[in-house]
Amino acid sequence: MSISTPERESADCEPADILITSFVPWLAHQKSNSSDDLIAMIQSQHKLPVNSVWLRHVPVCFDLAPALVIPELQRLRPRVVVCCGMAENRPCLSVEKQAVGKEQTLQTAVDVQTLLENTLQSEVSYDAGRYVCNHLYYQVLAAIEAAKLDTIAIFVHVPILTDENRAVMLSDFLQIASALLRQTQMTQIE
Repeated sequence: MSISTPERESADCEPADILITSFVPWLAHQKSNSSDDLIAMIQSQHKLPVNSVWLRHVPVCFDLAPALVIPELQRLRPRVVVCCGMAENRPCLSVEKQAVGKEQTLQTAVDVQTLLENTLQSEVSYDAGRYVCNHLYYQVLAAIEAAKLDTIAIFVHVPILTDENRAVMLSDFLQIASALLRQTQMTQIE
């Protein structure tokens, strides 16, 4: 699987509404990465704004993941960033409230509890792990803060997708993305 270059729904040069990232598999037994599987389903259904940008197949690598995502964040200056990763042992979508760095913990500006109010199988998590998911999330939050971007960001861990949970995971993710976009519209009005 090759690293995807950012794909836009539209050829417009307007700022992106939402930047969505997903990873490649990283263990031998994984045929795919559930975060990328979910994002592929969403992308194929065209249910997000036309100014959505998809950065799929990000390598599971401490150096390469932020090296690919942060320049796109700085170039696109999207209203929303949703980074996604796979969590094989979680039963539902987990929206990460924070990311832990060597010196400090950074929290998303998003009220994640409110964000999940209309979802069916999603939860707030305070532990993004200690691997590349957490590292990328931390770097994204730090880049937003350092550049004082008018961007909100979350990290969503996606469980293994099955025939039983696929529709609910898709529905919940779309609900979360829509709520994030509504939240940024309200912030711009205020």
